[in-house]
Amino acid sequence: MSLYNDQGVVLRAWRFGEADRIVVLLTAEHGKVRAVVKGVRKTRSKFGGRLELTSHVLVQMYEGRGDLGIVTQAETIDRFAALRTSAERFADASALLEVMDNLTLDGVPDRRRYDMLVGALRTLDEQTSALLVPAFFLKLLAHEGLAPQLDACVRCEGSGPLVALDLHQGGAVCEKCRRGKKVSSSALAVMRAVLGGALSTALAVDDVQVCAEVDALATDCVEFHLDRRLRSRRSLDADI
Repeated sequence: MSLYNDQGVVLRAWRFGEADRIVVLLTAEHGKVRAVVKGVRKTRSKFGGRLELTSHVLVQMYEGRGDLGIVTQAETIDRFAALRTSAERFADASALLEVMDNLTLDGVPDRRRYDMLVGALRTLDEQTSALLVPAFFLKLLAHEGLAPQLDACVRCEGSGPLVALDLHQGGAVCEKCRRGKKVSSSALAVMRAVLGGALSTALAVDDVQVCAEVDALATDCVEFHLDRRLRSRRSLDADI
């Protein structure tokens, strides 16, 4: 078994045996990895609380002979403390982790994905924005080449006005081609800003209705491509 060091964010964790835990980490150099943390649930564990969800850590681990590595050391880079003292922020952070976990294959390195997740968690730890999570969804889809087309009708290529989002066609549609979910011009403008490089401008939007609409649309987009519902976001349905 080979030993290596890497940086990673804990995406998911569950109990294993009487005292161990399995963790899933998105790492900078090795992609998504799964590993056993031995004795972590013991009172005197050397790992303490360093491998909790959202923790950003420097880890040392053995690759292992199967699908599971073995974590031998872990040092905290950032605990993102504010995420743990706010239920709302932790729920948003959980959505980032869930999407990244489900969209990422094991053992496929992608430094851009890792940087995006760390950056989003750091921003969420420092400030709140109703659009941070949907913006992350859209930027991640863009990175995967799956972002919706929003500049012209995806069916007839007409320039507008665009009135709905057709996920099966891959983007916005005009009145003549209308099918899918209704979309307002304000929500389209925000989504275009996110995908067009004006992220800071988009995150500053505070219109509650527009934010809720963008959140719902971005969630629909990522769920469509994942072919599954996001548990971390669907609790918000009653508020949209």
